[in-house]
Amino acid sequence: MTTLSFAQTCSNYKFSSNNVFDSCNDLPYLDSFLHYTYESSTGSLHIAYRHTKLTSGKWVAWAVNPTSTGMVGAQAIVAYPQSDGIVRVYTSPIRSYQTSLQEGDLSFNVSALSATYQNNEIVVLASLKLSQDLGNGGTINTVWQDGSMSGNSLLPHPTSGNNVRSLSTLNLVSGVSAAAGGAGGSSKLRKRNIHGILNGVSWGIMMPIGAIIARYLRVAKSADPAWFYIHVFCQASAYIIGVAGWATGLKLGGDSPGIQYSTHRAIGITLFSLATVQVFAMFLRPKPEHKHRLYWNIYHHTIGYTIIILGVVNVFKGLGILSPKKQWKNAYIGIIVALAIVATLLEAFTWYVVIKRRKLEAKTAQHGASNGARSQYA
Repeated sequence: MTTLSFAQTCSNYKFSSNNVFDSCNDLPYLDSFLHYTYESSTGSLHIAYRHTKLTSGKWVAWAVNPTSTGMVGAQAIVAYPQSDGIVRVYTSPIRSYQTSLQEGDLSFNVSALSATYQNNEIVVLASLKLSQDLGNGGTINTVWQDGSMSGNSLLPHPTSGNNVRSLSTLNLVSGVSAAAGGAGGSSKLRKRNIHGILNGVSWGIMMPIGAIIARYLRVAKSADPAWFYIHVFCQASAYIIGVAGWATGLKLGGDSPGIQYSTHRAIGITLFSLATVQVFAMFLRPKPEHKHRLYWNIYHHTIGYTIIILGVVNVFKGLGILSPKKQWKNAYIGIIVALAIVATLLEAFTWYVVIKRRKLEAKTAQHGASNGARSQYA
C-alpha cells in the first residue's frame, strides 16, 4: 500500500516501508513516473509505475519491449479501475497495432503484481524477471500509455500528441533515459515537422493570399494584366509546395503502419485532387468573350474557395496531430485572422470603387445621350 500525495513527484514520493526503490525516472510524457530497483546479478527488476492526473474512466499501461523501440512486441502491464471500484491489473503481450490489450503471458516472468487507484493516480507494482544479460549495457526499451474506457472495456488510445511520444530507452545500471528511436525517431519527427510546414504554408497561407490577389487587385485597371500573372504564380507555387507536403504525408503514413489519421488523410487527398483538376482546367479557360466563360468562372471560383476552406481546416487538423507548442497554433490563427481582416477591408473598398465607377459610367452615358439628343435637333 502506498502513501499517496497528488503533488508528489519522483524525488519526494514516499512509499510504505515494504516498497523502497533505488532509482526513479520522471517520464517525459503523460504525467508518469517509474520507480525501480534492478538486481543485475539475478536480472530482477522491481518497479512501481505511477500514472498521475487521471480523469475517471481511464486505463494505463507500462511495458518493456525486448525486440524494438516501438509498440509491437511490447510486454505490457495494464491496469484500470473497474465500475465496482476494484482495480484490475494484468499482463498483455502486444503483437500488433490493432491490439485490444487482451490478457496473456509475457515473454518473461512477472510476480508480485498489484495496483492501487487513489487521488486520480494509479500505482502499479510488479517484479519482472529479465535476462541476466540484457545486452546494450543494461538498456531496455520502455513504452507507457493511457486511454479511455467504455464501462469495463478498453478503448484504443489516442494516436496523436503525447500518446505517440511516450516511449524511451532506460539504462537500468546508470539510470540514464532517452527518447526512443535515436536518429530514426528524430528523423520521423523531422519529417512530420517538414510535412506540417510545407502544407501550412501552401494550402493554409499561400492559397488564400492568391485568392485575395485575384479578387481585389483586378479592380485597379492599372494592375491589369499583372494581377493575373501574380495570381497564377502564387497559386502555382502553393500547388508545387503543397504536393511536396502531400508526398511527405504519404511517406509518413507508409512508415507508420497502424497509425491512421483518417479525416486528415481524406481531406489531404481531396485537396490534392481538386487542386490538380484546377491546374489542368487553366489550360481549358475560355476567352473572356466566349459564351461558356461564365460557367468556367463559376466552376473556378467554387473549386478555388473549396480548396481554401479545406486547406485551412486541414492545417488545424494537422496542428492537432503534431501538438506543437501553443505559440505555433496561435501564430497560424493570427495569420488567418489578419488575412480575414485584410479581405474584409478590401471587399468593402472594392464595392465602393465598383459602385462609384458604375455611377460615373451611368452619368457619362446619360450625358452622352443628352448631347446626342441636342445634336439631333440642332
